[in-house]
Order: sequence, then structure tokens, then C-alpha cells
Amino acid sequence: MTFGAGIPVRAMFELIRLDLAFGAGFFLVAGQILAIGGVPPFEMALAGFIMLFCISGSANISNDYFDREVDRVNRPDRPLPSGRITPRGLWMLFVACTVVGFAAAAFISLPVLVLGVVLWGLSLLYNVKIKEYGLAGNLVVAFCVGMTIVTGGITMGMVTGPVLLFGILAFLFDLGEEIAADAMDVTGDQLRPSRSLAKVKGRKVAITTAAAVFGVFYILTLVPVVMGWFGYEYLLLAAVIDLWMIWCTIQLLRDRSIEEGHRQVRRLYLAWGAFVIVLVVSGILLPMV
Repeated sequence: MTFGAGIPVRAMFELIRLDLAFGAGFFLVAGQILAIGGVPPFEMALAGFIMLFCISGSANISNDYFDREVDRVNRPDRPLPSGRITPRGLWMLFVACTVVGFAAAAFISLPVLVLGVVLWGLSLLYNVKIKEYGLAGNLVVAFCVGMTIVTGGITMGMVTGPVLLFGILAFLFDLGEEIAADAMDVTGDQLRPSRSLAKVKGRKVAITTAAAVFGVFYILTLVPVVMGWFGYEYLLLAAVIDLWMIWCTIQLLRDRSIEEGHRQVRRLYLAWGAFVIVLVVSGILLPMV
């Protein structure tokens, strides 16, 4: 089955990376809910979701192009190195996602469109060049991820304490995940002029640094209770998720196989996503002060 100009649907979904794109869109909606303490207007939630889904998707698509040589080693099954899509098809999909994302941002407001263009530009610049600078590249990606939640507040015209905190949590989590993922991909990174922490200081140092970042993340998840923003229901949710993520972090620190490391990083990502989803869906945000 193909889409548009002969682009296989499965390859298209893999390039967009539906889990990451969906997560970006959902986090924006979560930021809207955090900002107003309730359900945002449907048209604003939909436009915001489409905006970051497509901008995130375009970033993921271009990433596959600039990572094509590394993927021949680390991920030869990806659409481009496997030959399931051509570079021309990839860039056509990139343009389509970009146009739809900008159109959704413009529907919300001009400032949101400007912000969307900035995030899109940062993501593209990261894929083209900043990625080579290791930790600096990790910080850029983490900033963009943290801004998904903050952008949600901006679309509602208010950036509250909870919005900022969860933006910081998203930043810290993604920073730890990026550093840990680099440690798993250090073999492929030898093919490019990357100065990832794992390549410069070694895999063990990178994983330990990632664990330390996750440690700060776990501590900050308790701030909403201390500040009185959320009740004990949130504390129970945070405790359950944190304990599971701490266990995954401990397994990551044991420095087993690269495959096991990837598995633990994936589990951490899914747990963080589940945390935000349950938080939003359960209505715990409603009794905010």
C-alpha cells in the first residue's frame, strides 16, 4: 500500500515515528490542560496537536536522511538504508508535514506560528549540524521536547507554574534519554564526527550521567505536591511511576548488552508517556490551586 507519490504507508509511518510525533502533539494538549486546569476548546486542542505532530514528524523525517550512513550500521532496517523509500520521497513527505504543521500553527495565532517556525528550524539545524556536538545537541533536542508542554500553555495565553515544571520535567527526561541512547549507538557514531558524551568519555560515564539526570527528574516530580498544586492522588501516581522508572534506571546502570540498554530506555520512555497520559485523563489536574 502506498501513499501520495508512491510512498509506502509503512515507510511513511516509520519516518514520521508515530510514537514520537503523537507524543509531541499530546504533550502540547497536556500543556493546555495544565495551563487552564481543565479541558481546552476542541479546535485549539486539535490545531495544537496537529501543529506539533507535524513539526515533530518533519524533524524525524529529516533526521533519517542525515543519519542514513549511521543507520546503515545501527538500523539497516530503517526506510532509507533498506531502500523502501527514496531520498526524493522522503523530502516530499518532509515538505508535506512542514506545510500542515505551519498551517495549524497559523490557525492558532501569529506568535504560535513564529514559535513553531523556531522549533522547526532548531530541529532541522540539529539534524544538519548540531548533532555532531554531542551534549550540546542533546540539550537542543531536550529544549524542543520541553517546549512542547510550554507551547501548550502559550496557545492558551498563560504559562503557569505547573506548565513550567512539566516543561522542565520533559526537558530533563529527554536529556537523560538522549544521553543514554547515544551510549547505545556509540558504534554507529564512529562513522560521523560526533562528540557524544559516550564517544568522548565512554559508555559507562554517559550512562551514569543519564542516570543522574533521571535522578533530578524523579525528585522534581514531587514538587506539585509540595507546592499544593495537586493532591495525594497525584503523589500515588508519581510514586508508582517513579519506582518503576528507578528500577529501569538501575537496570540501565548495570551496563549489560546494547540490546538490553535499548530495552530499558524504551521502557523509561513508555513510563514517562504513561505518566502524562494518566495524569491528564484521570482529571487529577482539575483541583489545581
